[in-house]
Amino acid sequence: MRSLSFPRGLATLAGAALLTIIAPALAEGPESLYRAQCASCHGEDRLGGIGPALLPSNLSRLTPEAAETVIRDGRAASQMPGFGERLDDAAIASLAEWLYREPEVAPTWGRDEILASQAVPHPDGSLPDAPRFDADPLNLFVVVETGDHHASVLDGDTFERIHRFPTRYALHGGPKYTPDGRYVFFGSRDGWITKVDLYNLEVVAEVRAGINMRNIAVSADGRYVMAANYLPHSLVLFDAHDLDLMKVYPVVGEQGESSRVSAVYAAPPRGSFIAALKDIEEVWEIPWPLPTEPVVATGHMATPLEPRRRHDTQSFRVRRLPVPDYLDDFFFDPAYRHVIGASRGGESDGQGGMVIDLDSGEKVADLPLEGMPHLGSGITWEHEGRRVMATPHLTRAAVSIIDMNDWTVIKTLETDGPGFFMRSHANSPYAWVDVFFGPNRDRVHVIDKASLEIVETLIPEPGKTAAHVEFDRDGEKLLLSLWEEDGAVIVYDAVTLEEEQRIPMSRPSGKYNVWNKTRYEEGTSH
Repeated sequence: MRSLSFPRGLATLAGAALLTIIAPALAEGPESLYRAQCASCHGEDRLGGIGPALLPSNLSRLTPEAAETVIRDGRAASQMPGFGERLDDAAIASLAEWLYREPEVAPTWGRDEILASQAVPHPDGSLPDAPRFDADPLNLFVVVETGDHHASVLDGDTFERIHRFPTRYALHGGPKYTPDGRYVFFGSRDGWITKVDLYNLEVVAEVRAGINMRNIAVSADGRYVMAANYLPHSLVLFDAHDLDLMKVYPVVGEQGESSRVSAVYAAPPRGSFIAALKDIEEVWEIPWPLPTEPVVATGHMATPLEPRRRHDTQSFRVRRLPVPDYLDDFFFDPAYRHVIGASRGGESDGQGGMVIDLDSGEKVADLPLEGMPHLGSGITWEHEGRRVMATPHLTRAAVSIIDMNDWTVIKTLETDGPGFFMRSHANSPYAWVDVFFGPNRDRVHVIDKASLEIVETLIPEPGKTAAHVEFDRDGEKLLLSLWEEDGAVIVYDAVTLEEEQRIPMSRPSGKYNVWNKTRYEEGTSH
């Protein structure tokens, strides 16, 4: 298997050392120690280099106690060694505590820094246009392996591994494809956008959009990429061909208040990007230029709107939609007219969600969804002549099923614990949901979409986390992760629910089928 290498100067952050301490001296203090021993890998300003950024927001998923463990014991399957024999507990605790302090001077990442970070080892159009493999290019799976920061490309018919390559540290938000499935874009927590040519299995362009990035979105015609940042507070627009910078949008409210961006998604029928803001009660819509030919889509997505239906015909100009609460997470109806958002303020009165009409800008419904619904993982299907959506909850052991005609909750299924991911397929009678949080995380529920009942609970391997299902393009097979360092991707028959094979992988997380993601298959999140 040929190894894919990142361009010179853009070595993968997977396995980068968290610290390079040789002879610590507590008398110097943790800041001096960092500058002397760590800055060469992680930058003088802690923004990252060959190692990841070491700022509180970037370390949000790692507790200070866990950081101490990494310093002491190192990180498996990486270049990070353990320093327990060189550092005493007090030194380790002091350094770890300092990493979680905000810098005295707020870091910046603007136009100049973005432009300086760009690398284009293979300019658009310079590589062959035919795949270098025999598999169906529309039935490939890209599997993100978080254990050692790699990604695998699987043949969706045989499930053979076509390729495996290193990725940036801490990918986040799920990779996004161009409509033809040839290119895939990865976004990392540290703000890197990496474009990979799946036909040639090469990194073709890369740029750093921010310091702490939430996710990326790709326009329906594959011509534009937008990044949503926590730090700095910005949206950043790129030309997708070589990731050339087009525009930086400071995310500022009408009164001058600044905001992090919760997420950004493409809304193909609207020809626009939709962004939810975490600290300002607004949703932003940013249209892209409509292509000469319509974007053809199948699956559950409606036909793209004609230009006259758009509210803002000036491309890339922000349309602000005031909303009654901040949106942390959101979902769309099939026509992309409504955005269904999870709101923090509604949790206290049992109204954890709201529905906003993107045409009128008005709130049309509240949703009684307690327990932090994970709407970004929601799915829809037809049930008894009406379309319903279903969502798991991050802090409640339940799946809520909602009638999308009148926005009422028609059923709540009690599960064995809070869930994270939910998936189905138009050709499957079942929806799958994991029990990602809590003691029963080794279970996955199978829901009959006709009866709206849990009909099977699988335990692929007792004691090991089972999560994130993704179907093949025809809905005949599906992949499930054993989310462990010594984990695997398990192939199931989607009808009999029988296990067929296991593919060993290191903490495999998301699995993304090209057909389902580019055709907006109704059982796949977008």
